[in-house]
Amino acid sequence: MKIGRIAGQFVKPRSSPTEQVGDTELPSFVGHMVNGDEPTAEARTPDPERMLGGYHQSAATLNLLRAFTKGGFADLRQVHVWNQEFVASSREGQRYEALAIEIERALRFMEACGVDLGAAALHEVDFWTSHEGLLLDYEEALTRSDSLTGDWYDCSAHMLWIGERTRQPDGAHVEFFSGVHNPVGVKLGPSATPEEVLELCERLNPQRLPGRLTLIARTGTDRVADVLPPLLRAVRDAEHPVVWVCDPMHGNAFTTASGRKTRHFDTVMAELEGFFSAHAAEGTWPGGVHIEFTGDDVTECLGGSESVSEDELDTRYETLCDPRLNARQSLDLAFRVAELMRGA
Repeated sequence: MKIGRIAGQFVKPRSSPTEQVGDTELPSFVGHMVNGDEPTAEARTPDPERMLGGYHQSAATLNLLRAFTKGGFADLRQVHVWNQEFVASSREGQRYEALAIEIERALRFMEACGVDLGAAALHEVDFWTSHEGLLLDYEEALTRSDSLTGDWYDCSAHMLWIGERTRQPDGAHVEFFSGVHNPVGVKLGPSATPEEVLELCERLNPQRLPGRLTLIARTGTDRVADVLPPLLRAVRDAEHPVVWVCDPMHGNAFTTASGRKTRHFDTVMAELEGFFSAHAAEGTWPGGVHIEFTGDDVTECLGGSESVSEDELDTRYETLCDPRLNARQSLDLAFRVAELMRGA
């Protein structure tokens, strides 16, 4: 399943409530649905009117997404044109092109066998939206009761997740999301214990419905081997039907000497490898990955096949918050995850 962290991801928890800009201490920028990124006291003042702007931006994004996914943009017969020009010249781009040739060959064979290649399954794609349900004022305002079943749904996205900082079993976020019928996720950092995770499972999915609850591990590379296996074991033994996802991005960020927040590609891959290894050892299933990336040729994360160096970060560092893998790094990661999946 393809789930995009889009159309609503306009609020972001920060490690510190303030930041230093020159000689001035300002409230941290926490997302355009709350305040502005400009380094002024006026911009950093929370404004509830911003929620309306976030809503309209999300609606516009969804309309564009529908046009792309149902209008032939994802047509499998156009697999050769999916690869961007600056990626095509890389080793991973060439590897992708070889795969595209195999797909094209398979499609020609299917057509020769009489298979209708005009079927929707080949030129349309289902794509779902997701974001962290951090701003409860916004999420509550978009919650509706289904007219047929009476069940409550948060209509701001298909899937919502609870962040590492707000996953307290007796907290407001867990209470709210226990009452809606969307698929929900919970981020689990290195401090998560088996007891806490089991309590979250009971609070958020007491009926043990398959597909309802996703647990997203973000332990960091250094902790994945000791933190994750006890959690897998506890949930498995309690027979909770959860989907396990790895977020190798958020536990591996650091700040360079120049002040840039970044991540290293090798560290991201190391946590993914630890995630798959832990599941193999415990007899559980690695269900997905949560990656922050862009199709643009940015320089925000270090390493990868093109070996982005610290000196190159300022070349195209465009994010306002979290550093993203660029297109080359994303393609590299996709192939490596595919290889891990084949071994799972």
